Amino acid sequence: MWPLVLPGLLWAVLRLAGWEYGPLVQLLAFTPYVAAWTVVPLAVAVWSRRWWASGAALLAVVLLAVAVLPRAVPDGGRAATAADGVTVRVATANLLAGAADLTVLMELLRRERVDVLAMQEFTPTAEAELDRLGVGDLLPYRRADPEVGTTGSAVYARWPVTDDGVRRNVGGFAQSYGTVRPPGSGPVLVESAHPMAPFALHTLSSWRADLAGQPHPDPQGPPRILAGDFNATLDHAALRRLIAAGYVDAADATGDGLVGTWGPYDGSPIPPVTLDRVLVDDRIGVRSVAVHRVPGSDHRMVVAGLVLPAG
Repeated sequence: MWPLVLPGLLWAVLRLAGWEYGPLVQLLAFTPYVAAWTVVPLAVAVWSRRWWASGAALLAVVLLAVAVLPRAVPDGGRAATAADGVTVRVATANLLAGAADLTVLMELLRRERVDVLAMQEFTPTAEAELDRLGVGDLLPYRRADPEVGTTGSAVYARWPVTDDGVRRNVGGFAQSYGTVRPPGSGPVLVESAHPMAPFALHTLSSWRADLAGQPHPDPQGPPRILAGDFNATLDHAALRRLIAAGYVDAADATGDGLVGTWGPYDGSPIPPVTLDRVLVDDRIGVRSVAVHRVPGSDHRMVVAGLVLPAG
């Protein structure tokens, strides 16, 4: 019985302690699946009347439920805090080195009435194809830093993009950024986030450095939005520390925090996990989050309906 119970309990301890070392970094992304599985050892232990094992199994269930289940519960207060502000729709899409079906992406931009789009793995070919498909009619302003391969980045917007630039992460990915000012709102800083992926042991230091190096909200400055492929889930302490600096995860706020955005969408036999997200300054309200498949990419597009403070 104990060999069945102890793995879930150990996982819960590692997750809550934030012990992210070696292969644990990748494995912790699948914590929601482990949380669901821990019900099985509990049921078996209770059925077998192994009460000490039942207690340990119950503890694992409770600890992981506390860590995971809040993502599926909407936080109604987030929308209420900015109910009278300016509504905008911000999206993020990882193009998988430009291989995403940009015709579908354009259809989604129109249907979802997207105002600001952050893209990762943005290539020169993708920029040219989006221009051919008429992206300028929807989002005429941009800060684009296309690169061949996976390191390029871009921010497209319905309104002028000013004070723009690009930062280079330790892991090599570019992050385009700029300031937009929707009518009726003050300026808002938007950045296309793309920390290094922890795909191998030698990338872990860059992964940690890139997450630690993400810009934090400045209460004395304009509100900030980070939208992109964070290569981390809410079960990673490194991402939780970033959010604790003054951000709110939009999907977590709307109860959509368990919806997968990366995994099997290019045919890979990997259970979906939530890597793509929109983080907003806690002065910004969150109304909605939707996730859409874009053929050709292993990521899904995330669209967040936000409410900016009136300016």
